[in-house]
Amino acid sequence: MSDRNVVARVGDIVLWGLQILLAAYFVYSGYLLFGDDFVRKFDEIGFGQWLRYLTGTLEIAGAVGLLVPRLCGLAALGLVGVMAGAVGTELFLLANGDAQLPAVLLVVAAVVAWFRRDTVRALTGQLAPGRFGK
Repeated sequence: MSDRNVVARVGDIVLWGLQILLAAYFVYSGYLLFGDDFVRKFDEIGFGQWLRYLTGTLEIAGAVGLLVPRLCGLAALGLVGVMAGAVGTELFLLANGDAQLPAVLLVVAAVVAWFRRDTVRALTGQLAPGRFGK
């Protein structure tokens, strides 16, 4: 095995570890959103409780997607979107908002999305052959 292959293999292992940790956090976070702990926070946001359920569902779906090799890049991109919404909400809609955790999660999900971009390209190529060229 060449040095280049060893580095690529180690990088892949580290990335999978990061995806597993991120997935574990989002399952936990998504699960909490279905409880009563966040009702007041989503009342303060002002869009209704449907947003809490949607966010929890998206977080859990993203977590599952992070663990599926074919979907991991797309799932990470979806979580980037969810966390971008969370950062914006914390900064602009909540009186005592704290955007640090969602910002960190956004960056980590973006790193995963970047390094798994080949899976996104493969998936989009299958959805519309010839439209998304290499």
